Amino acid sequence: MRLWERSTAFRAFRHRNFRLFYSGEVVSLSGLWMQRVAMNWLVYRLTGSPLLLGTVDFMAQIPVLLFGSFTGAFLEGRNLRKVIMICQIISMVHAFTLAVLTLTGVVQYWHILIMAAVIGTSDAFEIPARQGFTIRLVEDEQDLGNGIALTSTLFNVTRLVGPTIAGMLIAVVGEGLCFLINGFSYSATLIALAFMRFVSPLISKEGRKPVLEGVMEGIRYVRGFLPLRNYLGAMALVSFFAFPYMVLLPVFAREILGGGPQTLGFLMGASGLGALAGSVRLALRKSPVGLGKIMAYSCIMLGAAMAAFSLSRSFYLSLILMAFLGFFMVSTLVSCNTLVQTLVDEDKRNRVMSLFIVSAMGLTPLGSLNAGWIASFLGAPATLFMGGTVSLILGLLLWRSWPVMWALSEPVYKRKNLL
Repeated sequence: MRLWERSTAFRAFRHRNFRLFYSGEVVSLSGLWMQRVAMNWLVYRLTGSPLLLGTVDFMAQIPVLLFGSFTGAFLEGRNLRKVIMICQIISMVHAFTLAVLTLTGVVQYWHILIMAAVIGTSDAFEIPARQGFTIRLVEDEQDLGNGIALTSTLFNVTRLVGPTIAGMLIAVVGEGLCFLINGFSYSATLIALAFMRFVSPLISKEGRKPVLEGVMEGIRYVRGFLPLRNYLGAMALVSFFAFPYMVLLPVFAREILGGGPQTLGFLMGASGLGALAGSVRLALRKSPVGLGKIMAYSCIMLGAAMAAFSLSRSFYLSLILMAFLGFFMVSTLVSCNTLVQTLVDEDKRNRVMSLFIVSAMGLTPLGSLNAGWIASFLGAPATLFMGGTVSLILGLLLWRSWPVMWALSEPVYKRKNLL
């Protein structure tokens, strides 16, 4: 008997397309995390500035904020597999270009800024496409939450492995090899996408509307349903104030803890280990019922872990706190993702999920820029402490409002036979 037939924790693997996509992502995401560590370390090595470090993250993610809500409406009814494949090819070229610039020793800060903007524009299309593509991979809404949790688990397994390998490679041979490996890694996902087969067509012109009209309809829909409005609003604030902690990790690794690229790799690896545990915990859940409480509790604990990390001056204590930080960060993100995917009507899924992307990722670049700016005046520890405090307060507000949101959500769960 196969693993997914024995355990509900792996039930999304019943679907062939999901297994293919998952297999390709094992390789691709490992390379991506190697590149992220290498990129951050390269920028900080070249500039020594937290503000310029935050600016690169801003350039890489601001297109998601600017275009994310529009691309979701634009992608409605289109062939999402083809969109993802095009974006993967762009990412491959991006990685190889960075590798050549770095290995030849000509890379400059402005090169990285331009490349960050290019990949950010590609992500503005790819991320909403992936969100809408997930339901096509599992083909059964009962397995959707498990598929999201398993994908998050993979994301965080590679987040554990990739940075650790990257830290060692950077210390020995430099950042360029990490970019080169990432470039080759995209071929795995491209092959997996090419081998997928679908029963129903991937293209549908039904329900396709002008982009601006679709965007406004999605916004009105979210504004009119309190649970979606509150979950997305909380996610937006957490992504602005709390999630940018990653961009300041090079500062903590070198200035606060007195380490180097290996220290950065270990910190990110510890965060990935905690995030992996959080993903597995959510994958073991059989029902989305109760995720609202989990999201609120996770926001509270995320804030507490971040504030504690900002005060730590011990490498080993910092590793433990980073694991807790990763655990509650992914619990917040996956809980919100599953809640929104579950509560939204099918004909508005792409439009609403694009708003989730803007909330969860689009505001992070502004947060990164803000964090880098504050850190340049007050220091990285004070910046993280303030972000943690905001997350804690938001979690308390969500916890207080949960009974009202559950009363409004319960009819949706019953209509979808999830209760």
